[in-house]
Amino acid sequence: MNIVKPHRVTRRYTQQLNAPPDQVFPLLCPVRESEWVNGWHPRLVATESGLAELDCVFVTPSGPQEAIWVITRYEPATHLIEIVKVIPGIVVGKIVIQLAVAPGGSKAEISYGFTALGPDGDRVVNEFTQDHFDEFMLTWETELNHFLATGERLNEF
Repeated sequence: MNIVKPHRVTRRYTQQLNAPPDQVFPLLCPVRESEWVNGWHPRLVATESGLAELDCVFVTPSGPQEAIWVITRYEPATHLIEIVKVIPGIVVGKIVIQLAVAPGGSKAEISYGFTALGPDGDRVVNEFTQDHFDEFMLTWETELNHFLATGERLNEF
């Protein structure tokens, strides 16, 4: 048995979204995200309903291998979703998104955390800076707000 101190990082960001939580929450789905996220192409989505739900599993490309995602909390009434992401041998991540009513629509409190599973994971954790995360979240916020306003995907930047 190998017991080690975890090498991990958690980043947080608050998005301002131009629609109420009831309109935004259904778009936080591996199937629906393909409508508004540039480059989002899950290879597999295992779901009873055809959309996001508790225990939904989906697989996406992640560099030379695939990432496996599992929805571990799905609470439409409170607009909360939690997802665990595993890139085998590299990292385990946890993503939590909580929507709330805000002036002009809603706010999304988002946290992404990653724990390294070895040297390749150490590199991922070290490169997951707040600046990198802020840029990623701003792009995501811009794409989602564009979709909420127009019903169309923003051209890739």
